[in-house]
Amino acid sequence: METILEIRNLTCGFQNQPVLTNVNLSLYPGQLSGLVGPSGSGKTTLIKAILGLVPPWAGEIWFRGKRLKPGTAPPKVGYVPQVETVDWNFPVTALEVVMMGRYRKQQFLPWSSRRDRIMAKALLERVGVAHIAHRPIGELSGGQQQRVFIARALVGEPEIVLLDEPTSSSDLRVQHELLHLLAELNQQGLTILLSTHDLNSVATHLPWVVCFNHSIIAQGEPSDVFTPAILKETFGAEMVVFHQSDRILIANAGTSLRHQMQDNLPQILRKVHLNHNGHKP
Repeated sequence: METILEIRNLTCGFQNQPVLTNVNLSLYPGQLSGLVGPSGSGKTTLIKAILGLVPPWAGEIWFRGKRLKPGTAPPKVGYVPQVETVDWNFPVTALEVVMMGRYRKQQFLPWSSRRDRIMAKALLERVGVAHIAHRPIGELSGGQQQRVFIARALVGEPEIVLLDEPTSSSDLRVQHELLHLLAELNQQGLTILLSTHDLNSVATHLPWVVCFNHSIIAQGEPSDVFTPAILKETFGAEMVVFHQSDRILIANAGTSLRHQMQDNLPQILRKVHLNHNGHKP
């Protein structure tokens, strides 16, 4: 199968300090992938390199079999930035935020067309937040804000969408809702790559995982990639992997041990009390 996006031997960084080293990655049409790694591992830099915002020192990026010029984004790509990078106090409504994604499509027109407005409203409906179209973006909940930005990424009619830590500041319920939404969009044919450091959400919702720390450590299905050895190489810490039915649960080894001690503490204290009073435990 022909790739939709291919990264070949990519190296780049800032101020003579490399961040990505010899990265090779292929994404295929209709793929739903998670880019997982610790904070500071270069996940955001990789996404920005794909978008043409970080120039490569070496290597190439190809889209649909054509090499992209350095500093050029793929022609049909949507982008959802980290929530921390957005000015939520900017005086715009949810609908206006989505309309911003049409600017590149409008080309010569400085105003939106009727078709653009209809499409933006339809996309807010599609992601489940049509009822907040005219509310200021800063008044929305975190989950609503993320859905609005997903709609903005879709309004440009992309073939691939890149999301940078879309669930980083969301509670567990919102995380699951957003990941289910992305899975639905993927089932409709959209290619998706999202970065995250939330291993358990990835293991539960995403069929393909790329473990990343300045370069690719491993990639594959979560059941194959999420092993203690690969996770240690990726995150620099001992991890414990639990298999429960068809689910994978991952915990820091030190944290897992502390929880086991806490769970067993009542039984341990009971034994100490019995021994102290001369009774056989």
